[in-house]
Amino acid sequence: MLRVSAVRFSHFFPSLLLLLAGLSAAYVKDLNVFFTSLFNVLPTLVLLLGGSYCAVYRRQRELFLMITVYIAYFLLDTQTDFYRDNGRVREDAAVIFHLCCLLLPLLFSIYALWQEKTHLFRDFVARCAVLLALGSVALALEQSYPQALLNWLAEIRWPALHGSWMSLIQLSYPMFLIGFVTLAAQYWYQPRPLHAAQMVGLVGLFWMLPQTFILPFTLNIMCSQVMLMIAAGVAHEAYQMAFRDELTGLPGRRALNERMQRLGRNYVLAMTDVDHFKRFNDTHGHDVGDQVLRLVASKLSKVNGGGRAYRYGGEEFAVVFAGQTLDECMPHLEEIREIIANYDIKLRNSDRPHDDHQGRQRRAGSGASSVSVTVSIGVAERQAEQRTPEEVLKSADQALYAAKGAGRNCVIAAGQNRRGAVRMESAAG
Repeated sequence: MLRVSAVRFSHFFPSLLLLLAGLSAAYVKDLNVFFTSLFNVLPTLVLLLGGSYCAVYRRQRELFLMITVYIAYFLLDTQTDFYRDNGRVREDAAVIFHLCCLLLPLLFSIYALWQEKTHLFRDFVARCAVLLALGSVALALEQSYPQALLNWLAEIRWPALHGSWMSLIQLSYPMFLIGFVTLAAQYWYQPRPLHAAQMVGLVGLFWMLPQTFILPFTLNIMCSQVMLMIAAGVAHEAYQMAFRDELTGLPGRRALNERMQRLGRNYVLAMTDVDHFKRFNDTHGHDVGDQVLRLVASKLSKVNGGGRAYRYGGEEFAVVFAGQTLDECMPHLEEIREIIANYDIKLRNSDRPHDDHQGRQRRAGSGASSVSVTVSIGVAERQAEQRTPEEVLKSADQALYAAKGAGRNCVIAAGQNRRGAVRMESAAG
């Protein structure tokens, strides 16, 4: 099932920023000695640091992506150094360059699509075998039949599709296109920062190859940037695992604790709890319970007034209003409580069709059952006698218990009694 709602620009932002930085640096004509020396060692430094990071955390896919990019860099850098020193290319420059243009997108796409397996050692051996097999065959052909291999690579097989702007061998273009389409499909079905980094990285490699012998240090800069994209993708996913709740997509408890340490003097904290969730879970099953939690999280994430929702734990959520007062926040919390209470959840049957259109037709024809869910909310504003956000959160939690005691499906501020609760007229119990 497609996860369109999980597609986010934030997945692409770090990689696009690195790509733009690499493009900008590549077009700088006059570099001082410091940057010249830095660019000479940068790819190796990035591989050592990023590769070690991936190896420690057993991210073999990302490790081999970096190794693939570095091998291409090493082979082409040997050629560009000779070209800068002698003013001409080596005799084997054309065949080496064409092989890199063909094999780089192929290997990059293979490793990008190759998911990690349970048996890490076998997976590592298999990845090494693929790299050695392709590399050995290419090396053997280049050493034994250099001219025949060059003629085969440089042959124009589809004259109608060949344009004057094409500066790579014709075979490399469908290879890059197929790789990009498959990586885009991978991201579409599994939206992850790493998958976004792989797509942007392949675009960077596609831009880099034609500029290898034209713009100085293009090879060093862009290969470093692509490897940094992969490392940044791994770091981004590690951050999400630590700070974002997987079920609801909201920031988790750790993110809330970190946010509370950066609040100013004026703020409001709210604690939200799903009413009768245990009974609901026992009656309809854990799958429906998860559906309820995702629904509540989705609605809370859209709270107005500058609020930010967090998954606190279980069926509890926290909402932080930085720089707000209690009077400013109460209408927004009441609004979100009412939205949740008025929303009907369609229960999914165990034999529900995989196709969404068929599922909607079946529910429309059979009158699928629906249920409603309500939440209770306790709110607390930071007072002068409260020195820490933890104390304010405790007051909000006490107000939440008061909301439960007031009949649920209501919003109560710390210090309010039952009569002061903001609640629906129909919520009597």
